[in-house]
Amino acid sequence: MPYVMGIDHRFIVIGAFSVSTGVAIFSTYKWLSEKAKRKRDNVYESEKLLNEYLVFHYGAKDEILKYDFGPVKALDFPKRCADLCLKHCGGFGKSDSLNRALDIGCAVGRSSFELKREFQEVIGIDYSQSFVDACTQMRDLGEMVYFIQDEGDLVTPLLAKVDPAIDRNPEKLKFEQGDACDLRHDLGSFGCVLAANLICRLHEPFHFLNRLTGLVAPGGILVITSPYTWLQEFTDRSKWLGGYEDKNKEKVTGFSTLKKELGPRFDLVEAVDMPFFIRETARKNQWTVAHATVWKRKL
Repeated sequence: MPYVMGIDHRFIVIGAFSVSTGVAIFSTYKWLSEKAKRKRDNVYESEKLLNEYLVFHYGAKDEILKYDFGPVKALDFPKRCADLCLKHCGGFGKSDSLNRALDIGCAVGRSSFELKREFQEVIGIDYSQSFVDACTQMRDLGEMVYFIQDEGDLVTPLLAKVDPAIDRNPEKLKFEQGDACDLRHDLGSFGCVLAANLICRLHEPFHFLNRLTGLVAPGGILVITSPYTWLQEFTDRSKWLGGYEDKNKEKVTGFSTLKKELGPRFDLVEAVDMPFFIRETARKNQWTVAHATVWKRKL
């Protein structure tokens, strides 16, 4: 049932909800306490957005969508992204040159954990430090308490969990804060790179695309998903990959630019529409369709 959450009641709710989770609750309390002290200048650092992403990644059907007439096929988007990668990466985990995976824009980590089922090493990178902190707790403890908003100040506490069958060895499953447009140069190469719903939120999307040749090993797989929602808030209009007419009045789309920019170095092997569903409140949600493209790095 929902609770009324004010800043003074939050930790009481955590304790009442999850007596059985022990160390996970203490870590969540500590993490929230430290987070409350930090000043944020990143649009992705709000607690509300963190909770929305946790339920987006780890929420069960009855926690996300309580209506039988809702878009059930849009659920579990982060897992479906990883599944699409694994569909094209069979056996990569046993390869000396293709046994690493990179999840750029990993958010709170579900796709990274799912990729670890196949790959020997997985690195998840996100611009939001609070997202990375959540990933780290999920890796170290396997679970994390969070809240979903029902109506106004009414919230419900939930527990995000990682499948215990997934190897969470911190030496082989790492999360770090980073800018997708300015990734560190010693990352190495990967058999699989996933960039889910990322490119239309970058300040320098062309820089990111140019970096991919060095990140994806020859014969490796690149998976990009995007709803192509270009916004000045994130990307200067002069740097949009699509969503405009060129000087010849020809329509330029995100997909056409991906083909132009990636074509010399990658072969397009699959393109599919993938819906996703983001819960905001019990009655207000987002239903969106991303375009997923799968590319194989030329040898």
